[in-house]
Amino acid sequence: MSRATHRNPRRQRFLRQAPSRLAAGSVLALFVLFFALPVLWLLLAATKTDQQLVNDNPLSFGSLGALKANWDALTGFQDDAVLQWLGNSALYAAVSLVITLCVSIPAGYALAMTEFPGRRALLISTLVVMLMPSATLVVPLFLEVNAVHLIGTMWSIILPYAFYPFGVYLTYIYFSTAVPRDLLAAARMDGCSEFGVFRHIALPLATPVIALVGFFSFVANWTNYFLPYVMLPESSQMPIQVGVGSLLSNVPQFNPTAGSLAIERPELALATLVAISPVLIIFLFAQRFLVSGMLAGATKE
Repeated sequence: MSRATHRNPRRQRFLRQAPSRLAAGSVLALFVLFFALPVLWLLLAATKTDQQLVNDNPLSFGSLGALKANWDALTGFQDDAVLQWLGNSALYAAVSLVITLCVSIPAGYALAMTEFPGRRALLISTLVVMLMPSATLVVPLFLEVNAVHLIGTMWSIILPYAFYPFGVYLTYIYFSTAVPRDLLAAARMDGCSEFGVFRHIALPLATPVIALVGFFSFVANWTNYFLPYVMLPESSQMPIQVGVGSLLSNVPQFNPTAGSLAIERPELALATLVAISPVLIIFLFAQRFLVSGMLAGATKE
């Protein structure tokens, strides 16, 4: 037996790799159990009636008719409030994204490529703010926004996220490692101004990190819950994340005091899918730029 194994390199290689394959398979099985199954259940829950959700197999498909009925009931909640919440989220995220890119990319370039008084202190401050949980800043942000009388307006959501410390740090790392300084120095020697160097040389080379910062900024703004919950008192101003929380409070199984506007659990599952779908769609279309942005600076020629 040992001679046969010794004469068969493929079998010997398989036996050597068996423990690592078993470990990888176990990790994959745990991933499927704790992450993939809940997502699959959520997808299937939106195709069922509330009775089917309770009594049928959790991983069984309901019907397209039930899916349409759930969609009609969801969009009919408070006179198409869900569609309005989606529009609010799109507006808040889009305006915040534009401001974030206009601020973060030049700020990261300046920190990486120029020397000025207070540069190190500014970089450390950016890192400290980036590491702080966003919930800890809600109260001081509320006091600041209230001081300028912007509570209850879209700017109370957009302006606090206009400065995106993580985006500044990503841009700083990218320009520090992936853009040759000699290339920028050559442009300056040819008479290009500092703004011209940034616009014509550095900015075209920064497409991967711009996509990466834009994606993370969009996700942060789209999934923002606590800040709009505090800043926006009216339902018509809510983004979709706060709206889903409002829907949750109108499900009788979660809130026994739900009144005549009660909705069913499959409709809540469908609302959750609607809330996360824009992020998923953008990720699928932008993943090539995201991967190149994450790998930028990983190797040095």
